[in-house]
Amino acid sequence: MDSFVEYGWKYLVTHFSDFQLACIGSFILHESVFFLSGLPYIFLERTGLLSSYKIQAKSNTPEAQGKCIARLLLYHFCVNLPLMMASYPVFRFMGMQSSFPLPSWKVVSAQILFYFIIEDFVFYWGHRILHTKWLYKNVHSVHHEYATPFGLTSEYAHPAEILFLGFATIVGPALTGPHLITLWLWMMLRVIETVEAHCGYHFPWSPSNFLPLYGGADFHDYHHRLLYTKSGNYSSTFVYMDWIFGTDKGYRKLKALKET
Repeated sequence: MDSFVEYGWKYLVTHFSDFQLACIGSFILHESVFFLSGLPYIFLERTGLLSSYKIQAKSNTPEAQGKCIARLLLYHFCVNLPLMMASYPVFRFMGMQSSFPLPSWKVVSAQILFYFIIEDFVFYWGHRILHTKWLYKNVHSVHHEYATPFGLTSEYAHPAEILFLGFATIVGPALTGPHLITLWLWMMLRVIETVEAHCGYHFPWSPSNFLPLYGGADFHDYHHRLLYTKSGNYSSTFVYMDWIFGTDKGYRKLKALKET
């Protein structure tokens, strides 16, 4: 496995510059993982397959889904890509590199665990701030246009929110100056997680059934269903911040009622 990864990485660094890999490569990887993980949920919603696992009975219209995709493509090319290019010098300054040797799996695992912890903390407070009256009305309400979320709505947001909450995702890597392969793995995991959290389905194989403190779709779907002043469930990946500050009480009460 290690030799396969090293061979593939050798091909990339031989044929592409560091800037091309860090910016264009990261963008292509993000788009591929995001749409490949998110589009199946549109298929499920339109066909009604596995509807018994759908959290809400309501479904989005094809027009609403199409609007989401069109807006996402606009923001990805006009906000995300320029942001990746603009932040490249910062990451280089902080120590990001793409050359050999590749980091060990122990280093990669430790760094990604650190990124999850930092991202959860920063995202929670940023998300709570976005639910204050003015910011919700003028910024965060765009993301909440979809009270019945599906996978791709995870990145459907106002450009200001993309920049604001995007900081939570990049602050960990910016602090550690990781190898690019670590950054790519982190980005893939983060994209898959946020798509799953917005997918609108709770399956027997959903990660929240197996991973302690993992939020997942059922946890975040509750956040989208309620009015902004009463929603709670502000956490990103793991739910300990909501538990510590008591912003998941409504969700826990509802879940306890369903289980009785």
